[in-house]
Amino acid sequence: MFNLNIKNTSELNKIDEKGIIVNFLLDDDNLKQNFQDYLVNNNIKINSALSGKFLENDSKELFLQGIDDNPYLTVFKKYKVIKKFDNDLFRDFVSSLIIKFEKEPVKNLYINIPDFEIVKEYFKNEEYYYSTFIEGLLLGNYKFDKYKTDKKEIKKLNVYLITENKKISSALIKRTENLMKAVYFSRDLTNEIADVLTPQELLKQAKSELVKEGVTVKVFTKEQLEKLGMNGVVTVGKGSTNPPLMMVLEYKPKAKSKGKIALVGKGVTYDAGGLCIKTAGGMLDMKGDMAGAGVVLGVIKAAALNKLPIHILGVVPAVENVISGNSFKPGDIIKTYSGKTIEVIDTDAEGRIILSDALTYACKQKPDLVLDYATLTGACVVALGESAAGVFTNDDKLAENLLCSSKKTGERLWQFPMWDEYKKPLESDLADVKNLGIRWGSAITAAKFLENFVDEDMSWAHLDIAGPAIKYNIKSYTNKYNTGFGVRLTYDFLEEFIK
Repeated sequence: MFNLNIKNTSELNKIDEKGIIVNFLLDDDNLKQNFQDYLVNNNIKINSALSGKFLENDSKELFLQGIDDNPYLTVFKKYKVIKKFDNDLFRDFVSSLIIKFEKEPVKNLYINIPDFEIVKEYFKNEEYYYSTFIEGLLLGNYKFDKYKTDKKEIKKLNVYLITENKKISSALIKRTENLMKAVYFSRDLTNEIADVLTPQELLKQAKSELVKEGVTVKVFTKEQLEKLGMNGVVTVGKGSTNPPLMMVLEYKPKAKSKGKIALVGKGVTYDAGGLCIKTAGGMLDMKGDMAGAGVVLGVIKAAALNKLPIHILGVVPAVENVISGNSFKPGDIIKTYSGKTIEVIDTDAEGRIILSDALTYACKQKPDLVLDYATLTGACVVALGESAAGVFTNDDKLAENLLCSSKKTGERLWQFPMWDEYKKPLESDLADVKNLGIRWGSAITAAKFLENFVDEDMSWAHLDIAGPAIKYNIKSYTNKYNTGFGVRLTYDFLEEFIK
């Protein structure tokens, strides 16, 4: 991990012996000539076999150790601009470099950013293209080593983003750094161990990070939840010695607000499955079962730091779903805040139960729209794999806007159908709805369950982030720690919403 100092420059002066320079080469008919020209112009000599191997189609990267007056390391990355060009390429690559260079004696990193004109059809605008490099640097620089006893000294690394005419403003750098501070906050929460991050600690962290930024934090205790009839939250949390709560966060901009949006996040700080207990392997990643709450808190922090002119209401029900003599049971019937009743089929389908109360509360506040986030179903991971989240909505225009932000940020979404035949498996003989249907299509039936607690005229989308919120070995910035998925996506959505 580095203490990064990111700057923009239009000039590349002499690089010191502990400097690393990164060059991106367009893989087209001019690749060989452009590569040779760079070597000649910079007095770099390499043998023809090494040069030839790099220029072959299957070779993507080349690392040249410094010789004489050359920099410590010169890096070349080939990229192709083709129909399936991945606009996460630059973000992911610079992230991987920061990870690789952690143990290198480097003080300065110089990144020659390719001309925007070459890739402009794959990026919404030039500013965001540049911000992907900053995001990549900071994503790769993230580390959760709180419990490591042998910690390395944090070294300072100056990063120079080289573009023509200083096109990257200090304001852009600051805005992106603020967004990434919010991603870090979300990641820290989801990577914290469950023995520490109880519902009460989650509330404490929210207050510590957000109140100083002008966000108000209101809490409903277990007793207050009982009085309000929020029995979904109370019932799921009653098996734990750490009582359930629900926090309501409110960010109001000082400038005129351009809308009001409610964000609802599942805050199961640990999920053992309740009496329908998980396997040991199934419990291992359940400290991250509050990743939906992490998204909500992270987005609000980003909005507050960057003074986004939009009113945001965050609703986070926080519980532990564990086992004791007080645990709720299969067969129980719960009367929720909405007045509707739920028959409990499986205590391990608890997230949707606490969200039932939170969604009802959010709708009562009359926002323009409601977004909810939850690591809700393994079925969504089976359907999409680990690197994409499912989006379920009653508003196709809302889905279109979310998918647009997904494509832009590289945080992938895929829209599922919400046909009414998926309600059938949730019909109960004893209550208004069951909390679990059949195995088939169960990510969709989970979303249809949630729909029962959303006002019919409310624009709403549910994001099942069970796959990409938890660490997975595909991207350089997702393979060690829980990811903070959804913060960058939602922040971009909000920026577009207020335009």
